[in-house]
Amino acid sequence: MIVSRFQKMKPPYEITSKILNLIASISEKIGEVNAAHLNKPPTELRKRNRIKTIQSSLEIEGNTLTVEQITDLLDNKRILAPKKDILEVKNAIKVYNQLNKFKVYELKSLCKAHEILMKELIENPGKLRTGSIGIVKGSDIAHIAPPGEMVYSLMTDLFNYLKNDDDLILIKSCVFHYEFEFIHPFIDGNGRMGRLWQTMILKEHSPVFEFLPIESLVKSRQQEYYNVLGKSDKQGTSTVFIEFMLEIIKDALEELLKIQNISLTNNDRILNFKEIIGTKEFSRQDYLRAFKNISQATASRDLKVAVDDGIIEKYGDKRTTKYKYK
Repeated sequence: MIVSRFQKMKPPYEITSKILNLIASISEKIGEVNAAHLNKPPTELRKRNRIKTIQSSLEIEGNTLTVEQITDLLDNKRILAPKKDILEVKNAIKVYNQLNKFKVYELKSLCKAHEILMKELIENPGKLRTGSIGIVKGSDIAHIAPPGEMVYSLMTDLFNYLKNDDDLILIKSCVFHYEFEFIHPFIDGNGRMGRLWQTMILKEHSPVFEFLPIESLVKSRQQEYYNVLGKSDKQGTSTVFIEFMLEIIKDALEELLKIQNISLTNNDRILNFKEIIGTKEFSRQDYLRAFKNISQATASRDLKVAVDDGIIEKYGDKRTTKYKYK
């Protein structure tokens, strides 16, 4: 089924059997992630994945900082690197630390994120361009973006599609990413901004996407990423880009599942279980059913620490013991 760009202002793409199969696979893997309590990964893994995300997305744009250097910056250590590269990373850290403050369906919020991301790197960060712009690869013009006077209306239409269309969020995130790069609404920072906003959209589908380093897999297939963007331009439809990004999302989830056997700390388990049980009363057996790979003794220690720390309350004694989050 070909969807026309002019049908209710909907961007053009085709729903292929490959797209349907990838969506089914992604949905299955999200179920596995939830069952393994990785929908909000352990603190150390979240930090590591966030660093990989920032490093990969900026390396695509030519930034030279390594994962180790970005880790040092996060730990407030001094590093030796080009000033511009350090500023790009510091700005990116600020943006990713504020993801939950941005409103995914608002153009104004996207512009605010761009302002933070590109502060002191370009003139008028956060302002939509009004002039013409082209993308040059080597000696070739890879893409000529729409005229500046069309940018605001095109971005408004794109956000209307994102907010109001009945497509699955997984598809809309990929369509948005491609159309954003096609429009190229800012004078610079469009690549990193498009990838960031796809993460924002995916986060609406599942919290796991907030800390899933999709960008690192895009970086590992960077030339293919550019190729499918170019192919979509030539075809006038984002179908091949949607297929590519859904593959990336599936692979990122598979990588996360490979590390599901990492040791969660007792604090990670207590915080994860709170999201499962909410404010309902529960027993040690309920806790053990959620974390099948721990012993009864470990479960008892977890719960005792949480009681001592004032996180949960304990009722009853021995076999009748019940717990409840405060």
